[in-house]
Amino acid sequence: MYAVIDRNTPAGTSLSPELYPEGWVMVLDKPYRWTSADAVRKIKFTLKKLYHQNNIKVGHAGTLDPLATGVLLICAGKATKVSEALQAERKEYIAEVTFGATTPSFDMEHEVDARYPWEHITEEAIAVALKSMEGEQMQLPPVYSAKYVDGIRAYEMARQGEEVALKAARINIYATQLIEYRPPVLKVAVQCSKGTYIRAFARDLGVALGSGAYLSGLVRTASGGFSIGNALTMEDFQERF
Repeated sequence: MYAVIDRNTPAGTSLSPELYPEGWVMVLDKPYRWTSADAVRKIKFTLKKLYHQNNIKVGHAGTLDPLATGVLLICAGKATKVSEALQAERKEYIAEVTFGATTPSFDMEHEVDARYPWEHITEEAIAVALKSMEGEQMQLPPVYSAKYVDGIRAYEMARQGEEVALKAARINIYATQLIEYRPPVLKVAVQCSKGTYIRAFARDLGVALGSGAYLSGLVRTASGGFSIGNALTMEDFQERF
């Protein structure tokens, strides 16, 4: 069984592959504007430098967008074999959704491309809309996503101005909870299945409320049984190990 590396792991613990024959899974709080691949590269580079080994396997269990922070599971050694199983577990997020506008990427990566009325949106209407969006459903991914289209990432095609035709995927929104609404900004908790795009959730919520919306903030608070409360920041990782 792999080991878990998080805030409960004593400072100075060696992460040497020899000490963890089954590998380990680190609970990382991904930095803002870092890609998931950036985090993997940084940790792999550090491990290679520490232990003078070039064949250390490092990967992640579930991509997190650059503009999001929160739980990113980093797998090392033999634990990379369980990354798909870890990725398949349910995720929890706290999302900030801004009504009254849309962007091409459904988040703040791109500038606003259209504006809509939002003054009619009330907490009561939001609660009804959120409830209607729970359950198993088909969700159309954002064109600025890592989905493959004919062997090419969708976001690469979109950035080149090409038309991107994506297929809807089956997802499950297990639960939602309205945390706070300060018009036109909503803070909402979402529990969902693997493959759910919270950016697309924001888009669909705007449509359900007769407006536009985009994702203005996102934190993954849990992935399976791993929570943000036990996550290490990249600074923690550098200092401790």
